Amino acid sequence: MYSSFRFFFNIILVFAIVSTIESCSNSATTSENPPYQKISADQTKFIKIDDSKSFFSTWSKDNILIVNEVTEPGDLHPTNSHTALCSEIMGYTQVYLLGTDFHSLTLRPIAVKSLPTISDNGLEYTYELREDIKFDDGKKLSVEDVIFTFKANKCPLTNNPQAKPYLDNLLDIRTDEKNPLIFKLIMKEKYIQNMSFLNDYPIMERSFFDKNNVLSKYSFAQFSDKKFKTDAEKELNDWANELNSAKYGRDVNYLVGAGPYKIEKWDVGQTITLVRKKNHWTKGSPNMYESANPEKIIFKVNRDPNSQMLELKSQAIDVSTSLSTAVLLELQTDPNFNANYNSRFTDTYNYGYIAINTKPDGIKHKKLFTDKKVRRAMAMLAPLDDVNKIINRGKNKRVVGPVSPLKPEYNTDLKLIQFDIEGAKKLLDEAGWKDTDGDNIRDKMIDGVKTKMEFTINYLNSQVEWKNMTQMISEQMYKAGVKADLNPLDGSVMMEGAKNHDFDMFVSGWGGTFVPEDYTQLWHTSSWVSGGSNFAGFGNAASDALIDSIKYTLDDTKRIAMVKRFQEIVYDEQPYIFLFAGLRRSIIHKRFGNQEMYFERPGVWLSNLKLLSETAPSK
Repeated sequence: MYSSFRFFFNIILVFAIVSTIESCSNSATTSENPPYQKISADQTKFIKIDDSKSFFSTWSKDNILIVNEVTEPGDLHPTNSHTALCSEIMGYTQVYLLGTDFHSLTLRPIAVKSLPTISDNGLEYTYELREDIKFDDGKKLSVEDVIFTFKANKCPLTNNPQAKPYLDNLLDIRTDEKNPLIFKLIMKEKYIQNMSFLNDYPIMERSFFDKNNVLSKYSFAQFSDKKFKTDAEKELNDWANELNSAKYGRDVNYLVGAGPYKIEKWDVGQTITLVRKKNHWTKGSPNMYESANPEKIIFKVNRDPNSQMLELKSQAIDVSTSLSTAVLLELQTDPNFNANYNSRFTDTYNYGYIAINTKPDGIKHKKLFTDKKVRRAMAMLAPLDDVNKIINRGKNKRVVGPVSPLKPEYNTDLKLIQFDIEGAKKLLDEAGWKDTDGDNIRDKMIDGVKTKMEFTINYLNSQVEWKNMTQMISEQMYKAGVKADLNPLDGSVMMEGAKNHDFDMFVSGWGGTFVPEDYTQLWHTSSWVSGGSNFAGFGNAASDALIDSIKYTLDDTKRIAMVKRFQEIVYDEQPYIFLFAGLRRSIIHKRFGNQEMYFERPGVWLSNLKLLSETAPSK
């Protein structure tokens, strides 16, 4: 899983110093401030922590894993969902063709016996399915299910615009006449994600999601054809309306998959409970990725920092990767917390941003940011170094664009935009924004109407740090005659506004991975028109052509040069105020063994954590 960027709200843009780290590939200490040390992705790919040698009498022996979350997924739909937490949960409830090896940061086979055989022309990928994988009704996973899954995702009536760009290059899936387990993916072009895109699509049981086998009547070629008319296809429309219905994303009776866990209960706004399936096909597997050690995994929503702290002090939480800096720093001063929990901070491929609506409708959202000088001025009015110092304790790394600093294609030639009120004022003056009526708010005639430089910044209501950050930014903007009102929103509401371009600015983050990125989903103009993830409306024909070239260039030297050029264009256009690279804040209760913390998402592989009460002596 996790091959591509996915929109998500539970990235908290605050970071802290890290506690002592035992690495799988190195270990070191620092005399400057023991026992804290920072480990970054250029030193190691994951952190391995030794099992506790004792099991304290105060530790619970319940084989139930309670995971703290600050938000919940809008749904758990197999094709239409788009949040990081949804992908994480599906990692335990679903089966994919390929996945990520968190140790080596390479691809690993899951539902197939091995990585594919690739044709000489680089366009045909041959796989063979495993024979032991079964769905809950006992039916074996088949090539028919694989074909159905990708047809369902490519179907133009399926409500998954965020996922479709990664399937543009898939022309067909062909079966083997001699072996029913062998299938061949036929690709249109040599593409940087011709294998890794498979990580994002859980394999769906055809007989469950398409009882009448409707999609078998349509070809991949039809679904790839932009001229394919769906209006007259009643049966296809009926099927799509059924698949897109809410029950496949919310009703636990329809949240089915071939993974070792199933959704037992979903108390909206409170918990999502996964229960281990009995006699599952993975039982006894030596593969850590097929383990299902906890009897239950409960994702518990708790957004309040004070409540989080109380729950951790009372050992009511076993795992979290989303505590704030302030909470974890305070907890790490508590000897009892340190006795009960391992806590670490690891680098990630994530970054935070404030999206700017560059293509507003001009009615509900005024044409404030259509000029790149204005957008650059907004970036200059964001006191990010002060935000880092005051809110993030100086531990964050700022980013200049849409590429993680951990990647070789990160453009180090681009300079961070410095906080500069006077420089921002000058740019706003040049763009025609001046205070003509003495109310300290700049204004300008737009389409014959006097328009004030006043707008709203949306942010997730569960993130205190985002509230504090936007308050600091708003205060500095006002000094330049810009009025930014703050608007806390629930995650699903904010996401819906982003998809519909119903915002002036909003704060969020992108979760990245180690694989070369296809920038179509986030930055191609087609992803603005189609309701994809180009929320800001960035781009033109030139940037589109560059994005299209990047994704089909397999030569790393050439591709990296193009990615750096792409970053220069984004930097010049400034559709985002780019914030900070992410550090993941991971805590795991010491009553569980097999503890590892990864730089790749999701940070902790929950199902491999093993209760130690049977192996560690009591104390």
